[in-house]
Amino acid sequence: MENLTIASTERSPAVEFDFDKGRLSFRGESYPEDASAFFGPIFSALDGFLSSRPALAVQFELAYFNSSSAKAFMNILQKLEQAAQSGMTVCVDWRFAEGDDTMKEFGEDFAEDLEQVTFRLVPL
Repeated sequence: MENLTIASTERSPAVEFDFDKGRLSFRGESYPEDASAFFGPIFSALDGFLSSRPALAVQFELAYFNSSSAKAFMNILQKLEQAAQSGMTVCVDWRFAEGDDTMKEFGEDFAEDLEQVTFRLVPL
């Protein structure tokens, strides 16, 4: 499988998916005009990865995201939870600027729905 790299823009985060190392990261702001077009390749890559690998580390480091991005992130986390329930080792680091209570609370909200995924809040 070929790695997935998406450069950040004003409206979308940088995405790096290193298949060999089992790492997926999102950095920046996320409010793309067409969320389904932006996240579609990420979902496809994730589905392919989850069907064939034993572990995945995911890192979110976001300064802002809109509701359509929140929905996409929740869908990603649900896929990760299903993979973890099937025996995959999944760890998520939710990185946020120290003092950014909004991003911390979003991380806490996302973590509430996860039972098998290791979810860590990481202040920077």
